[in-house]
Amino acid sequence: MKLTIKPDRGFGKVEVELGELSAEIEKLAERYGVPPERIIEIALTGEFKKSKGELEQLEKKSEELEKKVWRLEKEYAPLRYKAYGLSEDNKILAIELSGLIAENNQLRRFLRLPPNRNLELRKLISYYLQG
Repeated sequence: MKLTIKPDRGFGKVEVELGELSAEIEKLAERYGVPPERIIEIALTGEFKKSKGELEQLEKKSEELEKKVWRLEKEYAPLRYKAYGLSEDNKILAIELSGLIAENNQLRRFLRLPPNRNLELRKLISYYLQG
């Protein structure tokens, strides 16, 4: 990895070959989720803060919480899948019911009977079709 430092003004620039340090910089960048340029900038300007020893504890705690989240995800994934299947089944049934209501109203018109307007049933059908 080659580091080039350019001044804000003027023509002077410094180029440095990092060699073995580039691997360490890449590891730090990946570990903390920042670009390698930012790691170099922090190292050169001395912006970094000293750890109070809590960092390792926090990392362990976050790893434990992540494991717990994945365990819960494993438990609830099948339930979500079943719920999705049921909601799709409800949509299909709502479509079929809507068709049957339309057919029933058409037959009522043919027999010269007043059409059956069940608003609650139509609201329920629209609810299942939306979600």
